[in-house]
Amino acid sequence: MNLIYWVDSRSNPVFPPDLEPDRDGLIAAGGELSERVLIEAYSKGIFPWYNGPPVMWFSPDPRLLLYPADFHVPAQLVRLVRRQAFTVRFDYDFSRVIAHCAEVPRKGDTGSWIDPQFVAAYTGLHRHYLSHCVSVYQGNDLCGGLYGVSLGRAFFGESMFSLKANASKVALFYLVEWLKKENFHFIDCQVRTEHLVRFGAVEVSRTSFLDQLTQALEYPTHNYHWRHPKER
Repeated sequence: MNLIYWVDSRSNPVFPPDLEPDRDGLIAAGGELSERVLIEAYSKGIFPWYNGPPVMWFSPDPRLLLYPADFHVPAQLVRLVRRQAFTVRFDYDFSRVIAHCAEVPRKGDTGSWIDPQFVAAYTGLHRHYLSHCVSVYQGNDLCGGLYGVSLGRAFFGESMFSLKANASKVALFYLVEWLKKENFHFIDCQVRTEHLVRFGAVEVSRTSFLDQLTQALEYPTHNYHWRHPKER
């Protein structure tokens, strides 16, 4: 049984290189969601996920990745995108997107880990264009979206929501199109969900993921306002 490593947010590094996750992917606990701590965590394949203090940090094995080039677009989604039934914007309404991700219930979920501390932390990252969102509208009504963290050529998907059928899928479609254009290596989907597997996501070992992450982080981070060419 692994002993839980307790994070000291003042230490350098915050997460030592020899940490190993337990069978549930838990690798550390405690600390804070400051920009410095979050950036180090993501750069080491670690992410926060919890329902109330302390912060719980995870690095699961296996890891679910979606490679943009392997994204499977169902015919129904292709038709929906071609109809242009939605307006899609990047890095717009971030606070509303993350609030809906926290509030909109998902099948099988008993609650959200996105509490006010999470909202404040990722909104802070967004101010420095380290977290990004895709928002989907019908008319002026926000009806779907997603957000995540970007470092190098890696995108770490955090959460998505839909108030209208398929709105989050449209957000994912446009995100993948943008990531393809910018030569991103993968979307980190963290843990397996059948929903994402149907879109082409695959499980890889933690060792393989960390190797791929190291390669993705060799490139500059896209820390500016994202805008998809088809945004209107």
